[in-house]
Amino acid sequence: MNEMVTIPRDEYDRLRQAAEDLSDLQAYDRAMEAGGESVPAEYVNRILDGENPVRVYRDWRGMTAAALAEASKLNRVQITQIETGKRSGNVETMKKLADALGVRVDDLI
Repeated sequence: MNEMVTIPRDEYDRLRQAAEDLSDLQAYDRAMEAGGESVPAEYVNRILDGENPVRVYRDWRGMTAAALAEASKLNRVQITQIETGKRSGNVETMKKLADALGVRVDDLI
């Protein structure tokens, strides 16, 4: 049997918004349980806008290119070239950068 309920549009919109809010809260709770580190929206937006993730994560960590070079045991010029898109890093290079920045390689590529 097909039952139907009729409610005012504003009540429907309120219920729909409440369901979306609940979904967002549940997603947040799952993320917190996973123990992941939250990246501030400012930095996420920079990556989404096309800025190089190595540069964004380096800025987020408060590191200079020289400090990242020292931490990753890579050449500062090489890092600058990766950040500007003049060069792409191989898997080993990206792994060193990821380790030095405390992120996953997937976050950088």
